[in-house]
Amino acid sequence: MNAIRLFTGILLLIIIGACEPPPGERKPQKEEKEEKKKDKIEQKEVYREEVLEPEPKADNNTHTHDRPVSELIERYESEERDNYQKPQKLLGYLGDLKGKKIMDLGAGSGYFSVKLADRGAQVIAADVNKEFQNHIRKRIKNEGYEGKIKTRLIPYDSPALADGEVDMVLLVNTYHHIKDRVDYFEQVRKGLTADGELVVVDFFKVKLPVGPTIDQKVSMDEVIQELKKAGFSDLEAEVGLLSYQYIIRAQ
Repeated sequence: MNAIRLFTGILLLIIIGACEPPPGERKPQKEEKEEKKKDKIEQKEVYREEVLEPEPKADNNTHTHDRPVSELIERYESEERDNYQKPQKLLGYLGDLKGKKIMDLGAGSGYFSVKLADRGAQVIAADVNKEFQNHIRKRIKNEGYEGKIKTRLIPYDSPALADGEVDMVLLVNTYHHIKDRVDYFEQVRKGLTADGELVVVDFFKVKLPVGPTIDQKVSMDEVIQELKKAGFSDLEAEVGLLSYQYIIRAQ
């Protein structure tokens, strides 16, 4: 009987020994728990990155390119725009424009081009869009602006100005559309006469009932910094004249 018990005990030891890993491969329980905890943390981190990855920002031209030009013209020339844009108030702020040569950069429907001409300026209505340019040419002919307004189709990356060509470049609701702005406005600066100025009018970078989305807007501080990098040294900001827009004059 004792021999049988001894044999059974030896057999159990052999079986237990076969089920356990060799001494060199064993890991303490604490280490195993730490590894499992680490695996769970890494899985959570991967999941967090996938869920919280920000959506790509919309291109600054998206909100205009997805609408037909005829619709944009109607919107640009609307009474609603008159109410918030206050064009005569803005032009009065700019002073005497008679005899000045002015580029209306991003002229669109010619909303400001004709108003500048009415105040005695010689206007270059510049835009990248052929349909807008065709519309302005019709306005010139139909509304009697021959000799007062000229159109100029320009590329996206240049104002296409000769050195010292104009006394003023007016940019209304257009600054945020332009890419590589420091380089672009270096070209604008060269296109101005010695005492010429750039006037930028654009939307405050806050939620507003009009204008582009906040992501597409450029803040006033950003504009000032970029224009300084482009070589403008004398800058003036006006924030109280218009309800939804700032004005920056730069020389």
